[in-house]
Amino acid sequence: MTIGVRKEVAAGEKRVAIVPEHVPTLSKLGAGVLVERGAGKASGIPDQAYEQKGAQIGDRKSVFERSDLICAVRFAAAAGEAGTEEAGQVREGATVLGFLEPYASHETFSTLGRRGASALAMEKMPRITRAQSMDALSSMANLAGYKAALLAADALPKMFPMMMTAAGTIVQARVFIVGVGVAGLQAIATAKRLGAVVSAYDIRPAVKEQVESLGARFVEMELETEQAEGKGGYARQMDEAFYRKQRELMSTLLAESDAVITTAAVPGKPAPTLVTAEMLKGMKPGSVIVDLAAERGGNCEVSQAGQTVVEHGVTVIGPENVASSLAHNASHLYSRNVTSLVEALADEGTLSLDPEDEIVDATLVLHRGTVRDEVIRSGEQS
Repeated sequence: MTIGVRKEVAAGEKRVAIVPEHVPTLSKLGAGVLVERGAGKASGIPDQAYEQKGAQIGDRKSVFERSDLICAVRFAAAAGEAGTEEAGQVREGATVLGFLEPYASHETFSTLGRRGASALAMEKMPRITRAQSMDALSSMANLAGYKAALLAADALPKMFPMMMTAAGTIVQARVFIVGVGVAGLQAIATAKRLGAVVSAYDIRPAVKEQVESLGARFVEMELETEQAEGKGGYARQMDEAFYRKQRELMSTLLAESDAVITTAAVPGKPAPTLVTAEMLKGMKPGSVIVDLAAERGGNCEVSQAGQTVVEHGVTVIGPENVASSLAHNASHLYSRNVTSLVEALADEGTLSLDPEDEIVDATLVLHRGTVRDEVIRSGEQS
């Protein structure tokens, strides 16, 4: 089996799917690793580092022509316009693995299907004990939460920590985290390490203990939350009446906060609007919102993906692909996730895609040209 690693083609993507440290592990499985020249450059990884670990370096054409398995960070729909072209370059019967955006029909899935390809979507990894080391969404969310706290601290015109000086005492900044998944928890921990007073809210009351264990205050609201947690521990999408009442209760908290980090997301759905333009009027001038859900439409009504806007004196940052801004660390974590998955599926030098395996069943959206994912299939039939 030849495992190919091509240079990422999505706009602004700096990560690489496999790092040199994991090449020996893959080699022990009976696989050869072929890396496109310059694939790791944006992550600070030279070609020589791959060669020293036993990988081969080749051009893009050879990677697609020779690879039985192509490991990518973003492929197919997740790679944007460039993903459409490269889908047609995949070798007949090969397998692709990466973030694929399998939440809607896309022409790349049809193209891969015509080539008899198989596709494993990393964002559909089940949250089970056996798959913890393969959970790329959590790995990337961890980094995003860390970076969000730094972005907020950098944009806020005041310091996070309390400081005693000869000229007087600088009061701690108040940071409010909305959404306590992996990203939210890391944002809490980072903001606390920077010295801020931190509070957090999530529609899932079960996360209260985790919030408090990090030294933050868990905000409780009088809302019906029994159905708030969905499959795999993710937040479930609620109706508009729920979000409207939530926004009313949240307005007071926003007014008390210097910085707000929103992380609320529902897999495959637009991000819920939690902060309206009207709510910004009640916030302190100079306050900052970092909206980690900006790429999915945003938790803040005025958020614009990839841009920073100022409304009613509040700076709203809508970062895109936050993990890629920490490309070196993100690549190492993602590579570990991918390598763990390949280890689990490797069978005497080949890749075993047994749909009876619960990890394969969850992530395999395309099998030997046949679409398995209901969302993609329904889109193609419409």
